[in-house]
This record gives sequence, structure tokens and C-alpha cells, in this order.
Amino acid sequence: MREPFLFPVDEEDFDTLFGMAVERWVADSDSHDYNAFPDPRVMAEHKQFCDLATQLVTESRRSTASDTLFKYNDPLVRQIIREQRQLEAFIHSVLADAPETFTGESPALLIYQTAILRNKRCLLAYHTHRIERLKDMYWAVGGALPHLLSSADIRSKLSPLEVDFLKKYNSQVMDFRSEFSDELDIMAGVTEPPKDLNVLVKVIRDCGVIQTELGSIDFRKGQRFMVRRADIEHLIVQGYLEEVQ
Repeated sequence: MREPFLFPVDEEDFDTLFGMAVERWVADSDSHDYNAFPDPRVMAEHKQFCDLATQLVTESRRSTASDTLFKYNDPLVRQIIREQRQLEAFIHSVLADAPETFTGESPALLIYQTAILRNKRCLLAYHTHRIERLKDMYWAVGGALPHLLSSADIRSKLSPLEVDFLKKYNSQVMDFRSEFSDELDIMAGVTEPPKDLNVLVKVIRDCGVIQTELGSIDFRKGQRFMVRRADIEHLIVQGYLEEVQ
């Protein structure tokens, strides 16, 4: 079986290409056997190709607008993958029935291939958006992965592969951090250079006994301590302590 003919449509707009293909189809209608091609506009569910992928991108936009991580939409992703397989089956069907002189110039193939590429771009955009949000959340808690994954709300929104990604990402960050930990702590969330080595903090949430330069300190909610900033910087980032100005 011949491989599907690939059209150079990476940068083109899907709707424009769809219209061009339909126009060519109508112009050459006298020479086409309509029964030889599956209807390029309508799927089994009577939806236009790429409608599902558009829903996925719209969900990412809503996530950005609301600054909220939505639950991983596994059912929708699986539906898009099934649509991809259906489109590939259509392409192979067209090529299998085509004569030996067929050059690959077919409006139906153009529509199918364009839909496949659009679905791929939407899937990549959706997963890239989620990965970037996961990275932002990771750094927002100072790289405290156990603290991040201990949240039942966050954990319920992640797919198993996203949890694996966070664990591997954390491992790589820790390896990179260890190379020059004596000179710089890349996990410290300091936006402005500190004026003093020590800082007065108020305990917002109980965080247990922490080893500091002054010894072991049991940080309990409501208490205040003057401690070395480097010892508790990560607790400030994670929201356990609050710096008192």
C-alpha cells in the first residue's frame, strides 16, 4: 500500500484550505465518483472534522483566562485520537481505490491531511499549555513536590503521565541545583536582594520542627521567630511562614 500523500499545509488556515478543496471538488464534479470517497465534511457523529480539537484548545484558553488548572480531559483526547485513526483510514481507502496514474492531487486527500495536521497541532498546544502550568505551580511552591502532590484537589486534576513528568522534572532540577548549591539556591523565591541575613517571620501554618542555624525550632501557627533567611526561605515560598515587615 502506498503511503499517504503529504500536503504542505503546516502554516495554512484549515478553513481556507477546506474551502479551496470544496471548490476544486465542485469544479471537477463531472469526473468524480462520489461513492469512492467518504464524505470529507461529515463524520459518523455528523460533526465537522477538528471540532473536538477546537474544544480542547478552547478549554486551554479558559484555563489561562481563569488562571485555573482544569482536570485533564482524557475522554476528549481519546476521541481526537480516534478521529485521527479514522482520517488515516480514509486516506488509505482513497489511495487503495486510486488508479496507478494517480498523482496525489485530490481535494478529499487535502481535507483529510489538513484535518490530521490541525488535530496534531491542537493536541500539542493543549499538552504544552498544561506542562507550562505544571512548571509554574512547581516553582510557586519552591520546588516542594511532595507538598504540591499532597493536595487532593491538584492530584485529582492530573493524569498519571503528568505526575510522572513532575517527578522527573523535579529530579532534574535537584541534580542541577546540587552542582552549585554552595553559591546559589535556585529554589529561593527572592525577587529583591535581602537587606539582612536574618528575617522576622510569622507562622501561618504549622510546619513542625525545622533544623536551623540556631538549632531545632518547632514552628507553630501564630508564633514569631527571628531566623536566618536561608534556613526558612523555602517555607516562606510554600506559604507556611510570612515575612514580617
